Amino acid sequence: MPDRPTQPAARRFIRIAASMLACMPMAAFASDAAPAHLNATGTPLGWTVIVLFAVSYLLVALEERIHLRKSKPVMLAAALIWGLIAWSAQGAAQQDMVSGAFERLFLDYAELFFFLIVSMTYVDAMAERGVFDALRATLVRRGLSYRALFWITGIVAFVLSSALNNLTTVLVVGSVVLALGAGNKRFITVCCVNLVVAANAGGAWSAFGDITTLMVWQAHRAEFFDFFRLFVPALVNWLVPATLMMFAVPAGKPPAGSAKSTLKFGGIAMCALFALTIAITVIAKQMLHLPPVFGMLAGLALLQMLAFVIGRREPSYDDSDATTADLAHDPRGYNIFNIIARAEWDTLLFFYGVLLSVGGLATLGYLQLVSTQLYGHMGPTAANTILGMLSAIIDNIPIMSAALQMSPAMDHAQWLLVTLTCGVGGSLLSIGSAAGIAMMGAARGDYTFMSHLRWSWAIALGFVASVTVHLAMNAHYAAAASTP
Repeated sequence: MPDRPTQPAARRFIRIAASMLACMPMAAFASDAAPAHLNATGTPLGWTVIVLFAVSYLLVALEERIHLRKSKPVMLAAALIWGLIAWSAQGAAQQDMVSGAFERLFLDYAELFFFLIVSMTYVDAMAERGVFDALRATLVRRGLSYRALFWITGIVAFVLSSALNNLTTVLVVGSVVLALGAGNKRFITVCCVNLVVAANAGGAWSAFGDITTLMVWQAHRAEFFDFFRLFVPALVNWLVPATLMMFAVPAGKPPAGSAKSTLKFGGIAMCALFALTIAITVIAKQMLHLPPVFGMLAGLALLQMLAFVIGRREPSYDDSDATTADLAHDPRGYNIFNIIARAEWDTLLFFYGVLLSVGGLATLGYLQLVSTQLYGHMGPTAANTILGMLSAIIDNIPIMSAALQMSPAMDHAQWLLVTLTCGVGGSLLSIGSAAGIAMMGAARGDYTFMSHLRWSWAIALGFVASVTVHLAMNAHYAAAASTP
């Protein structure tokens, strides 16, 4: 897989905010109890924290111009925010609350960190074994047109993201798109927008397809099979913009000469291990009540065992002969840690800054204030729709967390509605979802914030259509189901 590029600031920011939601552990967010906070939203401390948060995001947005890596301002903002919160805490009770809140957030980050490390490692390892090149070659040899590939990759993304997370899905399918469309920027741009929308929509109708669905499931606001009621609305959310974007896909076919590839030893086994890792993660979550990171790290252990077998089969590489294609090799032989070293560390540290900064706002009471204002002055349908639209700008994890912790009086249909809108609302902007953020990294220059924004009107139509279809299809379900 190509190196993940540097992105323009505004887009990069959310690339992380969204990745957090695609893979983050749920336990800390699924509580039914109202969160403890300092009620400091109208104080000098509260305004100072808001300014720090805004300035850090502004610097992220200006990354392309000032060449300051995005992780630096948000990590510094997180340190200042929590330092101020801890300094202002009065008495043992508040100090314990602040300390406990930080520890829970850091545990969330640690689980997210290792989840993403394993996911990135598997994707890069499969790329090094030539898996995605083989898939690309297979599609090219079939002589499919750009428009056929547009639909096929969209369908694959929609289906895969219901079992995987949207971040992993776009990394896998996006690699194929980039290989197939090499040299055709028009195709790559439209297809990447399509992939982001499809991946986000696909994760909305499965209990483990997205972090927000897992949160709702864990909080017992909907049961496992309830999420299947969102299949049709989620499909509509993707099909509406995809149908409109199809007319912008260029005619013709990818060049036949790009169809050659070699699948290295262990490539198929690596794909099987990745599928097994996902299965272990889901089973451990559902049956053993262990966080997703447990299954992912178990999968990393399996990958390391496979790497040992590959190392015994393949010769060692001399440093002087090594190329970028030999990224897993060193003078001692095949080494999976060389792939891990290629992880996007700036992005992973950026996650830390964003998660802790948003957690600081929650600790001061801002998230609960916003949720109270929405549900207190609007009906649940309007409030849940607005929350979904806000997830294009703000991470949907704190948005869904605020909704669950405030626990407004809503029926099953409304809980499914907020699940749908928070799952697909991030598609409105490239920085609004993990999928969009990851895609900007993989397709630097071809898929950008502005190229996605050009299609936001079509995506918005799909968003409205999906909400309308859900309300029409599941209105009877609201009356038939008991309120949790």
